[in-house]
Amino acid sequence: MIQRLLGLYDVEFSSVGSEYFINSQELEDKVRTLLPSQGGAGAGFDLSASTQIIPIIDLTESAEGSNIRQDLQSSLSFSTVTSFNVSAATSTLINNTGYFRVFGTATVLTNSAQENVSFTLNDGTSNKVIWQIQTEASGVQASNATPFDFIVYLTAGDSLIATSSTNSNTIGSTRQIADLSGVLTNP
Repeated sequence: MIQRLLGLYDVEFSSVGSEYFINSQELEDKVRTLLPSQGGAGAGFDLSASTQIIPIIDLTESAEGSNIRQDLQSSLSFSTVTSFNVSAATSTLINNTGYFRVFGTATVLTNSAQENVSFTLNDGTSNKVIWQIQTEASGVQASNATPFDFIVYLTAGDSLIATSSTNSNTIGSTRQIADLSGVLTNP
């Protein structure tokens, strides 16, 4: 006996009162795409459904180490934010492992010399500049303030370094958002 279920799919009820089979090429194709081990290699299969209620409990957040919504998990708190102020100097901001958000403002004063603020990743032997603002010598004094907000991933031996030239300054904060394995850090 075949009946239409919500006008979408053909449903064949079996002799077992609470189980039925769903004949839908669209659903079968989706299952093949999403679950190749469940028939994606061309093996035939039937989709079936039951009137039995099976509760589904999403434990993803707990398994990831967080019971807080992701937007709330990334909030700033007094204990998780480390502020910095680098002026006419070089300073190591982070030398721990994990994922870190780095945000703030770089201010560069334009005058008779080239000025810059940069952030560099160091692996213990070499440097890579990952963010920089630079002005050329113009003879006219002016200031330029530029915000920054980026995420870095540091493994063992890596560090994040901020450098500000003579007439420049960078003020901001860092916050660890996850450990090396990607487990989220709560505020």
